Amino acid sequence: MKAFFTTHIRRIRYITSYVSIALIVLSLGVFAVKGLNLGLDFTGGMVTEVTVDSSVDSHQLLNVLTPVLGEGTSVTPSGGEGRWLIRYAAGDKQQTPDMASLLSPVAKNVQVISNSMVGSQVGDDMVNQGGLALLISTLCILGYLCFRFEWRLASGAILALFHDVVLVLGFFAATQMEFNLTTLAAVLAILGYSLNDSIIIADRIRELLLAKRNTPTPEINDQAVMATFSRTMVTSGTTLITIAALWLMGGASLEGFATAMFIGVISGTWSSISIGTVLPEKCHLTAQHYLPTEVDMAP
Repeated sequence: MKAFFTTHIRRIRYITSYVSIALIVLSLGVFAVKGLNLGLDFTGGMVTEVTVDSSVDSHQLLNVLTPVLGEGTSVTPSGGEGRWLIRYAAGDKQQTPDMASLLSPVAKNVQVISNSMVGSQVGDDMVNQGGLALLISTLCILGYLCFRFEWRLASGAILALFHDVVLVLGFFAATQMEFNLTTLAAVLAILGYSLNDSIIIADRIRELLLAKRNTPTPEINDQAVMATFSRTMVTSGTTLITIAALWLMGGASLEGFATAMFIGVISGTWSSISIGTVLPEKCHLTAQHYLPTEVDMAP
């Protein structure tokens, strides 16, 4: 497999960069048309904490609650055996349903511990705070890249970050999966993961540019990708195994997080190889941009 990539790496980089641009345009179009299906963390709703028989699992609870409370209903453990947190959209009259009667088909002993409502104002605040967190983290990343690398090399990493976030948002807009706070946390984690991959390759490109000043930039980029190929595959593979475990064992509460992370890890690996190396070439990056500037000390 590595021999195949060594022979065709430049063609692969160019083809995947065009595919990435097409995916960005498609994702932005879907996002603009359909938007995100915001969860109760952002839109507001009801939160009920209950205790039921210890033998009852989340799938049984969702089977009886979803037909009555709606598709946005979620059930998460609340820290004790048989203790669950139920989130659902508030009805037009905002009446609290009788949980004991709703859960009677699957549980004999049902005790409602608390009921609370997350208002729309709280949801708006979460949207604003989540967007602010994403903006601040992005600006900090941009500042670091501009300080660490010359702008031609930094531009590839910046566009790769944009590519990864847009693809995740486009997927959630296309599938209308619930976008909640855990999914937003996954998007922030994707920024860090993609940045790490992009910096590894960009740093190797910079080293090779200084070490092989007469070598063309496309060949330098090919060598940089192949030098980091094994590290990238091992890191991405082990991360995907962990995410798969979360997706299989975490249940519905972590499904959005695991899905976003899975897409982000794949797109982050993809974009750091394609966009992160092709864009600096198009901006005519050369070794001269990293050589010290000579200062004329003549009087």
